[in-house]
Amino acid sequence: MNKLVFAAILAVAALTACDKPTVVNVPPAAPGPAGPAGATGATGNTGGSGSTGATGDTGSSGSTGATGSTGATGKSGDGSTVIVVTPAASAPSN
Repeated sequence: MNKLVFAAILAVAALTACDKPTVVNVPPAAPGPAGPAGATGATGNTGGSGSTGATGDTGSSGSTGATGSTGATGKSGDGSTVIVVTPAASAPSN
């Protein structure tokens, strides 16, 4: 066990004896005054117009339907008149 303790003490002593580099922080230089503004750039060219799209297909029209059959003639009346009265509209429920 003495050898193990001695080896540990020797390792600690060897590591602490190493030369450590010194770090020096140098402050950055202060910026100088701003220079004059540059000249304004030239205006760009106008872009070209896009192409016109093609005309769409009109498609075909459907054919006209056939004429319906004529209805049957109604029965002759008996001379009386019938009056149909519609009921009054009820109030809407909530």
